[in-house]
Amino acid sequence: MARLFGTDGARGIAVTELTCELAMQIGRAAALVLTKKMSHKPTILVGKDTRISSDVLEAALVSGICSVGADACILGVVPTPAVAMLVRKRGADAGVMISASHNSVEFNGIKLFSNTGYKLSDEIEEEIERLILDDPDEIALKSGTEIGRITYDKNAGWDYVRYIMKTLEGDLSGIRVAIDCANGSACATAENLFSGLGATCYLINCNPDGTNINEKCGSTHMEGLMKFVRENKCHVGIAFDGDADRCLAVDENGMLVDGDKMIAIFAKDLSEQGKLKNQTAVVTVMTNLGFSIFAEKNGINVVTSKVGDRYVLEKMLEGGYNLGGEQSGHIIFLDDATTGDGQLSAVKLLGILAKSGKKMSELAGIMERLPQVMMNVKLPLKWKNEWKNDFEIQSVIEENQKKLGADGRILVRESGTEPLVRVMAEGRQFDLINQIVLEIAEKISQRCGSN
Repeated sequence: MARLFGTDGARGIAVTELTCELAMQIGRAAALVLTKKMSHKPTILVGKDTRISSDVLEAALVSGICSVGADACILGVVPTPAVAMLVRKRGADAGVMISASHNSVEFNGIKLFSNTGYKLSDEIEEEIERLILDDPDEIALKSGTEIGRITYDKNAGWDYVRYIMKTLEGDLSGIRVAIDCANGSACATAENLFSGLGATCYLINCNPDGTNINEKCGSTHMEGLMKFVRENKCHVGIAFDGDADRCLAVDENGMLVDGDKMIAIFAKDLSEQGKLKNQTAVVTVMTNLGFSIFAEKNGINVVTSKVGDRYVLEKMLEGGYNLGGEQSGHIIFLDDATTGDGQLSAVKLLGILAKSGKKMSELAGIMERLPQVMMNVKLPLKWKNEWKNDFEIQSVIEENQKKLGADGRILVRESGTEPLVRVMAEGRQFDLINQIVLEIAEKISQRCGSN
């Protein structure tokens, strides 16, 4: 059975791949699976980002939810973590976010949350897939008075903002911060949140028109924010992605502070307060080797997961840890949230900046990044998972790992959200790792016919 769900929900080109019909089917199947043991009439919260296709997919998804007898509460444009938080706060039975996160406008996606606010396990997603792909006859439609109702929550954004504000001790007075909202979900909440905490805010890319989400802006395109911070003499810059579940930063000199460095800052701060549970941070296989060096110097344990914030979360729950995240800016504070939250991360970072009296560059200087090069290679559908079994590709990878020896590493993996293979090499010699990445990427492209 083909999988509908990747590492972050169902995703594809809106309307043609992630069709309205499929959105309706996901709404029906998810409502049945997530609420099947409940004796009351269930309520499912539905949020969305700003892309043009979110409205039509919302209409289809909500129709599916209500057609099997569940009620749908429409939250409007909110960040993904707001849905997770509100599910718990409202006592709802499940939550859905319509977003393709950092992807460009033609894509969209559907992310599902249980009544605990956590993303779904593989087992539950597989049960939803089974109903849609194998056993659609098991989906019983309601009629008459048993059809679900649609309601609207106009206070969702404000409730989320107030919740995040309460996580900060003190305020952000005196901090000049540039905020890149990626023309996405953060546009609905960022100004109220950061201005409300006392910061002087400069918002950029905060004019969503349905077509400009993530367009040369946000956490995947940091150049504009870097320039803005330098030219406007800001203390720090913050960039979100389309649904604001990830966050990256820029120091006062316009230099990138990525997720690895942010986790290092958070881990050190929590450790000094005696609040870093089990003295451990959870990171992924993509995390820079410099983080391990930082952690060893500061007496912090490191646990490594597969790429994807859901896998980071699994390790955190298994080990009882409260901090984890990814280089891309998905950072989870398990004491405050059940999923990666870009605006929560930003508030935490600015709070440390405010209380330390240091510059952002000083805070980020606690971790040195080793040179790391990454390249994406387009992957034709027929080669999905199959490239791993190609002798020539694997031979090139093995030969180059021998060149690096113990001073570096190579990681080649398939993206969970896009039709790409990501090739990464890391080591102390930039020229060498750059050459290695180019060679492996060229071989994959050649063998898979993606030139």
